[in-house]
Amino acid sequence: MLDDVKKSAEQRMGKALESLKVDFSKVRTGRAHVGILDHVMVDYYGNPTPIAQVANVSLLDARTISVSPWEKKMLSQIEKAIRDSDLGLNPSSMGDIVRVPMPMLTEERRRDLIKVVRGEAENARVSVRNIRRDANSSLKDLVKDKAISEDDERRAQDEVQKLTDRYIAEVDKALQVKEADLLAV
Repeated sequence: MLDDVKKSAEQRMGKALESLKVDFSKVRTGRAHVGILDHVMVDYYGNPTPIAQVANVSLLDARTISVSPWEKKMLSQIEKAIRDSDLGLNPSSMGDIVRVPMPMLTEERRRDLIKVVRGEAENARVSVRNIRRDANSSLKDLVKDKAISEDDERRAQDEVQKLTDRYIAEVDKALQVKEADLLAV
């Protein structure tokens, strides 16, 4: 039972760290990348739908993303969805495609991106701490049900805390790497 609680906590903390890395990969350093539009949703007949499901997303060059909708009437909705997203992009329609140029990174834009990255890292830390709280709660329930002793609970809580410290350190390390990447000119 104790092992199940610890394994579950470790798996969930690992998923939180992977989620952070995926979020970091969406914050780009001025180069175009089709994955940056993955979480942008378009209103497709009343349903929020990912852009990749209503259009072909590709790179025109190193700094421009091309979005070719499968239905011409979706052009304006795709453009509006990209503009309204929190990515700070300014798409423009050209015939039957939407061009999304990646802005040059000014010092101010780099600072804004660092704030975004730090917010994502803090969310990951909070997630890891919530997982620790859930694991400790499960341990308390096991003691209450007399499935384990209080000494076993204390030892398990110490192990969960060490696990938490390890994953928070990994979040901090990933944050330092991403910040260095964003500040590199």
